[in-house]
Amino acid sequence: MTTQTTIRSDITGTVWKIVVEEGSTLQADDTIMVLESMKMEIPVLAPEDGRVIKLLIAEGAPVREGQEIAIFEEA
Repeated sequence: MTTQTTIRSDITGTVWKIVVEEGSTLQADDTIMVLESMKMEIPVLAPEDGRVIKLLIAEGAPVREGQEIAIFEEA
């Protein structure tokens, strides 16, 4: 049985770069996207081995702390 997890932003800032595409298979701690806040780059990492089901935000978009940014399915 697979479990879907909603990944939320830990910061308020901007989506600087999305590294993966929807459907990408990842290992735990692989980078999904990079957020930027106050000139610092903060990676958003895969919580477990699995795949990205849906990206909920686009590059360059503003993001709030706690905002849903991706849906991830654990392997």
